[in-house]
Amino acid sequence: MSDTLLIHNAVLITPTSTGQESRGWLLCRDGKIAGIGYGAAPAVDGGETINADGLTLLPGFIDVHVHGGMGHEAMDADPDGLRAMARFYAAHGVTAFLATTWTDSAERITAALDVIAELIGPQPDGATLLGVHLEGPYLNPAKCGAQSTVHIRRAARDEALRFLDMDVIRLLALAPEYPENHWLITECVRRGIAVSAAHTAATYDEMQTAIRLGLTQATHTYNAMTGLHHRDPGVVGAALTSSAVYCELIADNIHVHPAAMQVLFAAKGSDGVILITDAMRGAGMPDGSYPIDDRTVMVRDGAVRLPDGTLAGSTLTMDRALTNALAATGQPLAQLWQSASLNPARAIHVADRKGSLDVGKDADLVLVDIVEGAITVRLTVAEGRIVYRAGKTG
Repeated sequence: MSDTLLIHNAVLITPTSTGQESRGWLLCRDGKIAGIGYGAAPAVDGGETINADGLTLLPGFIDVHVHGGMGHEAMDADPDGLRAMARFYAAHGVTAFLATTWTDSAERITAALDVIAELIGPQPDGATLLGVHLEGPYLNPAKCGAQSTVHIRRAARDEALRFLDMDVIRLLALAPEYPENHWLITECVRRGIAVSAAHTAATYDEMQTAIRLGLTQATHTYNAMTGLHHRDPGVVGAALTSSAVYCELIADNIHVHPAAMQVLFAAKGSDGVILITDAMRGAGMPDGSYPIDDRTVMVRDGAVRLPDGTLAGSTLTMDRALTNALAATGQPLAQLWQSASLNPARAIHVADRKGSLDVGKDADLVLVDIVEGAITVRLTVAEGRIVYRAGKTG
């Protein structure tokens, strides 16, 4: 495949976009964005040229919290499964992702980390695998959600350091209310690993302590955490009011009501929210029963539930998450785009090379059609490689 790609006649969404710009062009060379401009595109020898025909060009989506899809999950420790997941994500505009683990035994978590470590980097016809989001096992069983209470535990140094020393974890989610977990927050910060409050019954004050230690994220905000009360602000209150904390959001209209999404964006601004999918193996698959560790969940009408009705991940895709967020907030795409790309890039410390349409950054792009507010992915480019193409785009 040629190392040069030119996309022209596109509506460009860049960090300086107002939504009123004329159509423009973007040039990729050697996997990087080599040029961006408006009006007529420059002449390019060789490579591929794509006429976007007025479609919208966005930075590729980055999903930092996604467990699986197409019948596979990160915890399967299966290279072919991870590659299939990467292809599925690319078809929905994702150019980079963190494979996300569940609470389980040390042996099973280690097996998953081993396989992910071997595969880190660009995937054939798929999104780039950036590393691991370790969700658990250091959580609060009182807010377990679908996490297995059998294996929830506090952060023992020997075990946690073995996980960190594998040098594959980029984001670690824990319950910050336990003093036994505090050392791990500090150690992650020292290593450049982002830390998120997850499955937590922390008070507002306990969250403030964790934030001072270096916690910078809230896992699937509103879900599996103490809610906002006017005399007891809880985790939600701390996350909404701290400028240091990014708020993840599962924007599937199942986990969070659209009005609550609107509140979140109003409180945090478009630069404080990270859209995630929290998708499990049933994403992209028909309704039915699917395994989750030694249990079974039911997928029906887009919702994933344990037999007792507890939500257990989602079947959401990032293109639909952004569509739902736009509808819930009424904000323009020129403002909201960063919740799907730049914010997650900043949160996991890769914004120097990913997350926005800027010259010199990785050529991570998604060309979308927007009809009546609904986003449809037509082309996905990961580090300069076309990894998904729907029909004829030029």
